[in-house]
Amino acid sequence: MLQIDISDHIATLTLDRESRRNALCEEMVHAFATALESFRAVGVRCVVLRACAGCKVWSAGHDIEELPAAGLDPLAWRDPLRKLVREIETFPAPIIAMIEGSVWGGACETAFACDLIVAARDATFAATPARLNVPYNVGGLLTFLNAANLRLAKEMLFTAAPIPAERLCSLGIINHVTDAADLDDATYAMARRIAANAPLSISVMKEQLRILAGAHTMSPEDFERIQGLRRVVYNSQDYAEGIRAFKEKRKPVFRGE
Repeated sequence: MLQIDISDHIATLTLDRESRRNALCEEMVHAFATALESFRAVGVRCVVLRACAGCKVWSAGHDIEELPAAGLDPLAWRDPLRKLVREIETFPAPIIAMIEGSVWGGACETAFACDLIVAARDATFAATPARLNVPYNVGGLLTFLNAANLRLAKEMLFTAAPIPAERLCSLGIINHVTDAADLDDATYAMARRIAANAPLSISVMKEQLRILAGAHTMSPEDFERIQGLRRVVYNSQDYAEGIRAFKEKRKPVFRGE
């Protein structure tokens, strides 16, 4: 499910699950974590996370086949997507998301969790939990808020509409947009520049920025309120309907129940 390559202190992780549109499953996340651990051991200074060249879908997001039945938290702390985001955020070297094609659902959060994003001009990003009636947890929403301003985060999450990479770049959410033919060159030029700098300094600054980005005060009462709101969704009839509709390849009929 992953292709791995290391050259000149730069590692490349290529999503290679074309049969499932690179959907993020537990097995892939385990392989991802194992790869990152091996990168630590050999002193990798920058990682490029990409899909196979010429792909139409960079990743379809969380593998819906692994979402639990109604009544269970679909995005709990041990969920593969949560683990993947934590692995990206806590890896000591910068991770660049190299994006071509469309990015769906939890793959948006995965890309936003990366330190830098370089995208093809025709790439799009769609946050799709509202299409399935899946609630986001606090960590997932914070990833969006750290990447995007509040109004854009709301637009993405409420409409589930694809947002062009050029628009996200103009708002500072993507670092660079380039023609698809130049995507490799632009991404690896950035990776080489990072790898040429002091790795310890970069590692320390990345961890400092991670801690500062998560330094949001929240009372225990507010946290319980947020958790309670999520349970309203994943205990609902609409949650089961969203999962059924996706598997049956039809439009869901949501009743707000």
